[in-house]
Amino acid sequence: MQVILAGYNVDTEVLAELTKGLDRQDVTPETISAAYARVSRDPRPISELRQVARKEVEKARRSNSTIIFKMGHHSIAEHAVFNFDLLDLSRLALEEVEKFRLCSYTEKSQRYQKLEGNYVIPKEIRGTRDEGRFVEIIEKQNNYYQALVDKGIPPEDARYVTSLAVCGQVGMTINARNLELLVRRFASHPLKEVQELGKRIYEAVAQVAPSIILFVAANDFDQKTYPELKEYFQGKWERKKRTSAPCTLVDYTEKADLKLAAALLHTSSGISFINCRRLIKEMTKKEREEIIKRAGRYLEFYDSVLREFEHIYLTYDLVISAAAFAQLKRHRMATITAQRYEPALGVTVPPKIKEAGEEEKFLELMKETEEVYNLLNKENPLVAPYVLTNAHRRRILLTTNARELYHISRLREDGHAQWEIRKLVSQMTSIARKVMPMTMLLIGGKDRYPEIYEKVYGVRPKAVPPE
Repeated sequence: MQVILAGYNVDTEVLAELTKGLDRQDVTPETISAAYARVSRDPRPISELRQVARKEVEKARRSNSTIIFKMGHHSIAEHAVFNFDLLDLSRLALEEVEKFRLCSYTEKSQRYQKLEGNYVIPKEIRGTRDEGRFVEIIEKQNNYYQALVDKGIPPEDARYVTSLAVCGQVGMTINARNLELLVRRFASHPLKEVQELGKRIYEAVAQVAPSIILFVAANDFDQKTYPELKEYFQGKWERKKRTSAPCTLVDYTEKADLKLAAALLHTSSGISFINCRRLIKEMTKKEREEIIKRAGRYLEFYDSVLREFEHIYLTYDLVISAAAFAQLKRHRMATITAQRYEPALGVTVPPKIKEAGEEEKFLELMKETEEVYNLLNKENPLVAPYVLTNAHRRRILLTTNARELYHISRLREDGHAQWEIRKLVSQMTSIARKVMPMTMLLIGGKDRYPEIYEKVYGVRPKAVPPE
């Protein structure tokens, strides 16, 4: 594992003097946070407040700590931004990193790059008899991956045989407020790899910005809440049928098209929403449709639909592979909660592997993997998911507003998208169209947007997506 503090924001005047070779003692994002914290109560210009903070770094730090700790104004920490290189982390640990929605991540792609075979051996099993079983199955998976690639199977399909222990890397940009939350959550996390990651991240910034990253210790809320919920529910669901449909719409805004039209009227008038809804109900269907069509008339493939679409929501119960989840989890404006990976939900076999006549061998390796998983699960249940593969599935609950679903569709239904996520999102949007057809009038992959638009408006949009 490597954690490198790649960069952070500092005052431009500090940067200017550093480029001249002048020594500075205020190379920290804390002075910006301290200056911005004073804006609400100090009449001086912001530029002057920044100058004051730069001259008195320790005083600025004490001010930050007071404002965050005593007054509870954590928002000032959002003005400090850090960049991290995170290397040689397991795919399982990277899933924990990318849970934090108000951050930016760019991850090494297993679609476009060949894997090198390096993987994490969890500290929990090092030196135990489980380590040998673990290493043996991971090596077997990695060797089969290489054999598939040598046979011409694309890496994006061959990777389905590799485990969640395989190493990846990610570039992360995060503000100090979210960084504090990440460090605190990781301190409470049951996996030692994640605990160590949190510790190293904190050590990298502790000297740079000690005044804006304060609450970092493990706590009962993060450590005990989910385990106690699980204990409470234990034994209460075993008799229930466990369905495994890949995509089920379980909840959504009823009369969504009517609500959207009312929301558009609300923004465009001085009328209360209750009266907007009443007026929309009194309109003909054709008039309501015209409202929504006008909302998208000038929409290009790179535009987001209007914010009023966020008043419409949909909740899906999804069963997807780890490979598909790795892509879906990047849509952090949606709310995603997940169960553990569950071998009983089966595996996803890539079509290219079937076409190459490798399905039987693929499934045999999945069976061996699950045998090792079951052995580990008895003695080290926290570690067991490391050996599961990109093909193994988990159940997730995804709630998204209509605006974000448009974004997901534009990206994931596009012809360049990976086949499994494209198929899944196509199912999601197909279901959405049935329950809210006008709200979903222009939804679809960006490559198909010109034909979707032309079908609605009779003309092509001005901009055409690059091929």
